[in-house]
Amino acid sequence: MKSTFLFLLATTMMTCTAYGQSANNKENKLPDWAFGGFERPKNVNPVISPIENTKFYCPLAKDSIAWESNDTFNPAATLYNGEIVVLYRSEDKSGVGIGHRTSRLGYATSTDGTRFKREKSPVFYPDNDSQKELEWPGGCEDPRVAVTEDGLYVMMYTQWNRHVPRLAVATSRNLKDWTKHGPAFAKAYNGKFFNLGCKSGSILTEVVKGKQLIKKINGQYFMYWGEEHVFAATSDDLINWTPVVNIDGSLKKLFSPRDGYFDSHLTECGPPAIYTPKGIVLLYNGKNHAGRGDKRYTANVYAAGQALFDANEPTRFITRLDEPFFRPMDSFEKSGQYVDGTVFIEGMVYFKNKWYLYYGCADSKVGVAVYDPKRPAKADPLP
Repeated sequence: MKSTFLFLLATTMMTCTAYGQSANNKENKLPDWAFGGFERPKNVNPVISPIENTKFYCPLAKDSIAWESNDTFNPAATLYNGEIVVLYRSEDKSGVGIGHRTSRLGYATSTDGTRFKREKSPVFYPDNDSQKELEWPGGCEDPRVAVTEDGLYVMMYTQWNRHVPRLAVATSRNLKDWTKHGPAFAKAYNGKFFNLGCKSGSILTEVVKGKQLIKKINGQYFMYWGEEHVFAATSDDLINWTPVVNIDGSLKKLFSPRDGYFDSHLTECGPPAIYTPKGIVLLYNGKNHAGRGDKRYTANVYAAGQALFDANEPTRFITRLDEPFFRPMDSFEKSGQYVDGTVFIEGMVYFKNKWYLYYGCADSKVGVAVYDPKRPAKADPLP
């Protein structure tokens, strides 16, 4: 009996070491399937901050608006013509408080990943178009961008009319001229989920010959999505998406918040998921619950986690990190428009054999951190 117990204990410990984080409480060690650690380059962050004097004539407000004067945050990232392009959410001063201003998407380019040249006008915004009722006056928020092998950029973003947030799709060939296709789930199940409050679409990608591209799996495109829980959806055309549901028609939850952990309040999808030989890795944003969370971390703080799914069955959850690999460390990450602090990850791009992670800093600015697979840094330290 004793030998059986010891065998089971040893097996459990080996499994935890293989899939989860080290039991060493002093150092935040990542398992071999995870990405990281990510290092913040010295003296470059934040890489994008609000600007007061850039004006844009808003066709709906019918006025010249300082469109990026209040906050610049929650960015998407991709490559175009050999340069990094960051599409960042910007807010004007039309209201007070999160969700009460108008969001538009700015465009910034970089040849080194840390120094950016910005366009004077937003490249994506509420307009007199077919999506006006779903995007005005709240705007277009929190983009994630991925690209196909033939150069079609697919952006998942949130439409916010201050009534219902909807996950929506837009496509482009140059990241400046966009076609809006409307809510991602509009046609699925005869419109059953059209009025569902939903956000945060992470399309499955894979690095092929040095390029991160959208990947089909089992003959279909695949996406993780969700804010409170992590769900899934499939598509044949990258525009119309069908949520994965249970037999009773309810949404299939892949994983959810955990009491006592950094992700005890929300588990919100981050950048495009990545197919790897060890499985599919989804980087996500965890929010710490004020009452049921991990007391070592600030109440309501957002920190970043990673989850592993089966490479052949992308809805089969395997494991996730018990500690965040990335958390607010610098002053502008710890407090801003969002007073409890965030490192809200949305954009990650493979550039010159390194991974560049772009994130929102306390809903106010944009930061960058870099993971070099040949010389990985340590994960952010435990509190």
